[in-house]
Amino acid sequence: MSDLVTLTIDGRSVQVPKGTGLVETAEAAGIEIPVFCYEPRLGAPLGACRMCLVEVEGMPKLQAGCTLTAADGMAVKTAQTSRLAAEGQDATLEFILVNHPLDCPVCDKGGECPLQDLTFRYGPGSTRMTFEKRTHDKPIPISPLIALDRERCILCYRCTRFSEQVAEDGQLVALERGAQSMIATFEDEPYRAPFSGNVVELCPVGALTSTQYRFQARPWEIQDVPTVCALCPVGCNTSVTTREGKVKRVLSRNHPEIDEGWLCDKGRFATQHLYAEDRIREPLRRGRRGFEEISWDDALDEAERLLRAAGTRIVTALSGSETIEQAYALGRLIRGGLGAHNAVFPEEVSDALDPFRLPLSAIRDAQLVVVAGGDAVVERAPIVDLWLRAARRNGARVEEVPGPELDTALAAEMRAAERAVLIWSGPHGEGGARAAALATALGLHGREGSGAFYLPSTPNGRGVCEAWAAAADADETDPRPLGLLIVSGDEAAANPAVRALAEHAEAVLAVTLFQGLTVGWADLVLPGTSNLERDGTLVNLEGRAQRLRRTVLPPAPDELAWLSKLAARFGVSLSPHAPVVFEELSAKLFGGAAFGAAGDRAPLPPPAPLGKPPTIEPAPVPVTAALRLQRYRPLFSGAAVERTPELQFQRPGPEVELARADAESRGIGQGDEVLVTSNGTSVTLRARLSRTVPPGVVRVADEHAGALQPGVEVTRA
Repeated sequence: MSDLVTLTIDGRSVQVPKGTGLVETAEAAGIEIPVFCYEPRLGAPLGACRMCLVEVEGMPKLQAGCTLTAADGMAVKTAQTSRLAAEGQDATLEFILVNHPLDCPVCDKGGECPLQDLTFRYGPGSTRMTFEKRTHDKPIPISPLIALDRERCILCYRCTRFSEQVAEDGQLVALERGAQSMIATFEDEPYRAPFSGNVVELCPVGALTSTQYRFQARPWEIQDVPTVCALCPVGCNTSVTTREGKVKRVLSRNHPEIDEGWLCDKGRFATQHLYAEDRIREPLRRGRRGFEEISWDDALDEAERLLRAAGTRIVTALSGSETIEQAYALGRLIRGGLGAHNAVFPEEVSDALDPFRLPLSAIRDAQLVVVAGGDAVVERAPIVDLWLRAARRNGARVEEVPGPELDTALAAEMRAAERAVLIWSGPHGEGGARAAALATALGLHGREGSGAFYLPSTPNGRGVCEAWAAAADADETDPRPLGLLIVSGDEAAANPAVRALAEHAEAVLAVTLFQGLTVGWADLVLPGTSNLERDGTLVNLEGRAQRLRRTVLPPAPDELAWLSKLAARFGVSLSPHAPVVFEELSAKLFGGAAFGAAGDRAPLPPPAPLGKPPTIEPAPVPVTAALRLQRYRPLFSGAAVERTPELQFQRPGPEVELARADAESRGIGQGDEVLVTSNGTSVTLRARLSRTVPPGVVRVADEHAGALQPGVEVTRA
């Protein structure tokens, strides 16, 4: 246990570990020290706003409380008991408000603004200022997502500190000095970074606001629903704001072991797809003249006909974004009711890494972190990238290995490190098995602070695999000729392998949100739901089961509702309610835990006992061509991003990333038009020199890679 110190605050004795910040110490004593600039997640305190002034016995002047740490025998007086501290805070607020506009009734921060709250509690009752306040052009669009009202800024530097010290993108800066200081983007370029939206939530006033939420709602007319993000495998905890049955914004909900209160821009802003023009709201059936809308009764009749005609010759393509309740219900119908066991998963995610289970926050505290596999972490699981940056700032060594193997020296260092973490961000088809085998060989099991993670490519890949397996006990059979292909979700509809199956299927039943994905080859289309419209459970990359709550009602019945009706036609008893389905499934997967047992902060299950390491195929032989192509699915891609206009500038263009050494050896400069060639196939792209791509590797987004094969050459066009 840490050494304890005893001090008094406003006459109250309090005992805390040595080194605890004074603001937290006061909280432990039930006393508030008001702050604006202080935010412990942003690193060392600055004492910039001076709102936290306190009187410390033995010090001649008032001190910024946020910069002090608890010391034995310290005697502190806050504004509640010290006249000097009260006068200091009053003067600080008066100074902050000198040029601050009186626009609370129209400010988006009004009603949930720390400046408002602290002015009412600590500020002057009236102003002595009679001159005109300073004004600026407004709003200044620092990106399509964020607007800046410069006259509201109180120069707390939370936004610039996040940009510099957390996201480390360095794009938000403070210009000029003194009274002329102002926040701006570097060289007035748009703030294009995967975590830019966090500065809106950090801002303690209405200086930085979301363009999506601007003038959309007031605090007294909204509802906030605690849920989790389902757009990547991290499972960040969120709070979704709704007004009149529509989603207006997404805020973080700080699970300190998962996300520490940060969100990527995809999770924060990709909500406009709910109201897209091509959203499917009624069942569609293919007829002689194309698709026609039909009633739900007719749709269920048609679905029953297709299922009975196909019998066991059915293949179900799953997206990995379904809740475990949806996947289990579909499995109960298709596998249990019809005996059709064949499924196509976007990836196989096993439980092989459960003996090495850790919270994501353990990455920050590690001594040595090895990221193997070659895929960019920020594209697959963005918040993990922030944990890696935090680890580096704490002095950890972070090594990135482009392939699946570690050299002898690095492996020896992993075995010797006190706290070592392995992260597999490689080909998703291996589902963590290779990472588990490597973690076993490195002896990571049972070492406190040591463990391993696999970064899936889908939000609930593991949960979907386990729920489907739990629905019935049987092996796959040969479905040829393929009688019916069931496509569950937009991700499956966009999968080229699924589309290839559709060409050979006698019929296709698709469950999707949007018309553009399946109308060319489906026979029956049923409206799908978004993650914001579902109630259920997701399993994140740690193996943590979290509650997904419905935030708004979908425009059509959700999947469980119509699956239960369809199942009844085949003699399968299936509840339309997620808690009841979970209760049945929980006995098989979660030890009988209740549906709401996880609460708002889901706990992490303990590590599983170490079993026999999984058997894996040998690592693929490296490509012998001059450069190895690394295809990837960008973070800012997919149906939700495509239908959010404000996120389009974040999507990667037709470019190829390559190491500076590879570019210079080929006479290629930044922004040059180049030809990427393999096996007679070529694609014209723009070159982007990268510090993160290792020599011998080039990275191209899937949507721009075309038919390129693993071995490529890059030449100037």
